[in-house]
Amino acid sequence: MPNQLPIGAHLVTPRSWYDHHGIYIGDGRVVHYAGFCQGYHAGPVEEVSLADFECGQGFRIRAHGRTVFSGDEIAARARSRVGEYGYKLLANNCEHFCEWCVTGRSRSRQVERLLSYPRAAGRRIAETRVFRTLLRLFTGAPAVTRQPA
Repeated sequence: MPNQLPIGAHLVTPRSWYDHHGIYIGDGRVVHYAGFCQGYHAGPVEEVSLADFECGQGFRIRAHGRTVFSGDEIAARARSRVGEYGYKLLANNCEHFCEWCVTGRSRSRQVERLLSYPRAAGRRIAETRVFRTLLRLFTGAPAVTRQPA
C-alpha cells in the first residue's frame, strides 16, 4: 500500500481519544509531530516508518478541497520542520502541523471542536486550577489568577 500513497498525503490514524496526523513523504515514510506519542514528554517533528506512525491502527487520507502546494512541496514543507521542538496540545499539535504543510494555515479541527463546547461548561472548566496549569503547560500561556473582589 505505501507505494500507492501519494507524496504529500495528509494521513490520519486513530488513537484512544484523538486522531493523530502525519504527512506521507514517500518510500514508506511519514513526518509527524511526535507530541505525546512517547508518553508525557512532548516530542519533536520526526520522520518515521508508516508502520510506526500508524501503530497497527490503520489510517485514512484526509482530503483537502483546494491545496496551495503540490505533493512534493507538501513533503518538503514537512521535512523542513524535522527536529522542531515546539509542540503545544492546543496551539501547535500534529494536526496544526499537517494543515500548515498542506494549506499554509495552521489549524486543528479537533481543538476547534473541543473549544466549541457550551460557554457555561467552558467557564467552569477554565476556573479550575488544573485547567489553568494544563493550559500553561500546553500553550505556554501565562498563569491567570483572579484578584480578590
